Amino acid sequence: MKSSIEELKKEREKWLGWKNIAPLREMLKTLPSVESKVEFDDTIMIKTSSEKSFLKQAKMLMPWRKGPFSIDEVFIDSEWQSFKKYNLLKPHINLKDKVVADVGCNNGYYMFRMLKDSPQKIVGFDPSPLFKTQFDFINHFVKSDIEYELLGVEHFAEYGVKFDTIFCLGVLYHRSDPIGALKSLKKALQPDGELFVDTFMIDGDDEVCLTPKDRYSKIPNIYFIPTIPAFKNWLNRAGFKSVEVLEITQTDQDEQRKTDWIEGESLGDFLDENNPHLTVEGYPAPKRVYVRARLS
Repeated sequence: MKSSIEELKKEREKWLGWKNIAPLREMLKTLPSVESKVEFDDTIMIKTSSEKSFLKQAKMLMPWRKGPFSIDEVFIDSEWQSFKKYNLLKPHINLKDKVVADVGCNNGYYMFRMLKDSPQKIVGFDPSPLFKTQFDFINHFVKSDIEYELLGVEHFAEYGVKFDTIFCLGVLYHRSDPIGALKSLKKALQPDGELFVDTFMIDGDDEVCLTPKDRYSKIPNIYFIPTIPAFKNWLNRAGFKSVEVLEITQTDQDEQRKTDWIEGESLGDFLDENNPHLTVEGYPAPKRVYVRARLS
């Protein structure tokens, strides 16, 4: 299995040569070598020794979904105020000396925040060459040893590393087989490890799911939105014995909104203009449940 993963990784590296990505990779090669000081707070603040602005390079990498980041005077005002989710989870995590995975890591914002907690190793998984290029841009200044794989949750069980802590945030509702995805995560977890996972949810005590007909909140690849009892059943069926609900949140426009650093629409465009508690399709507006799951 390891050899097949290595072959897949080599194949995925070719994605960085796509015609829309190749110019961005060439831009990365032109970045000057600079000294940087970094603060891993709500905004990841990077102060460099450069006298030149990095605004043009950062704009080339739009849209910026996760963040925010600041590089000298350039403030990358991402669509998501990602610190809200990270700060929600922070009281529940202890990453010191842990081997950590972030599945669906986007541009690495959460992984950069994790560096402050001194984990032994961080590996990010996301099959997007644009997000990988955004990560490499930020990491040019941060100079971390975070590993980034152009792989998805479906490759996780075969990756060959056992993790102490796995984060799977904003991924599960994109999977047509959510229990299969959870089983894959379980196989890569140490026996005493823990999984932090969130999903869209609907209210209710019944063990049921909303299955959108076409789109949910204008997103086409949303398959199942469970009640909390149904979500717990998924985790139990995947082999997790302990499931702890950490938080339930309603997504609002303080957390997700349109900025000059994205292209197209954001949350305000996805909701019914006459009733913000509904999506434009008439479904309940986005609400999330965060859980910690363990194998024993």
